[in-house]
Amino acid sequence: MDANYAMRASALQQCIEADIKAGLTPCFLAATVGTISSNAIDPIPQLGEIAQKYNIWLHVDAAMSGTAALCPEFRWIHQGLEQADSYCFNPHKWMMTNFDCTCFYVRDRAPLIQALSIMPEFLKNQASDSGKVIDYRDWQIPLGRRFRSLKLWFVIRYYGIEGLQHYIRKHVALAQEFAQWVKSHPSFELVVNPPLNLVCFRHKGGDSINQEILNSLNSSSKLYLTSTKLDQKLTLRMSIGQATTESINVEQAWKLICQQADSSNLV
Repeated sequence: MDANYAMRASALQQCIEADIKAGLTPCFLAATVGTISSNAIDPIPQLGEIAQKYNIWLHVDAAMSGTAALCPEFRWIHQGLEQADSYCFNPHKWMMTNFDCTCFYVRDRAPLIQALSIMPEFLKNQASDSGKVIDYRDWQIPLGRRFRSLKLWFVIRYYGIEGLQHYIRKHVALAQEFAQWVKSHPSFELVVNPPLNLVCFRHKGGDSINQEILNSLNSSSKLYLTSTKLDQKLTLRMSIGQATTESINVEQAWKLICQQADSSNLV
């Protein structure tokens, strides 16, 4: 990883060449637009070139962050995506859609279907044989699937593109403001500059202090933070992506964080 916790293309190529030299066949590369721990954006253009060079399937997982591309100013996160073989993002994470709902795109569906499709006698039918319908049961391991697209359609119909863009821009702005509060506080530090709506930060006092802050705040029922390990150090995570979250909520959260540090004689 680089300083922002994104995949380094040069390190990837070294690993691929080492595998080939060892007699292995690299076949799949999973790049991420907004990693889970730090919201890092992998360099898709460079990774795409490497994947094409070695004939590797490139999958891009945009998880939560892919929703940001609804706004023109955030579409830079998808630079190089045209080189991907498959792509997915999760509307249930930041697009106002109830769990679970994932959008999946594939450049060429034939390899996917050939790998997963089965055709016993009881599944054969005239519509499928004629090619007039797409059997999405062949796009996944389970035969059955829920009608997830309906709830996503309702969300898009209700909010519209402008409504969804409003929430994305508001959440990113709130996260950036929160990040500035962290940077200006003498006892806290940003672990990485947040590209979108996830802020990774920690108290400078060490893991035990951050764990105490995390446990106390989460048990208070007033605020819920998640954590991760970055550079082997416990890191607190503030994720802003709920439709009802307002500026006052983020301000109150920061006050609670500072109060907790102060009450524990941490500041």
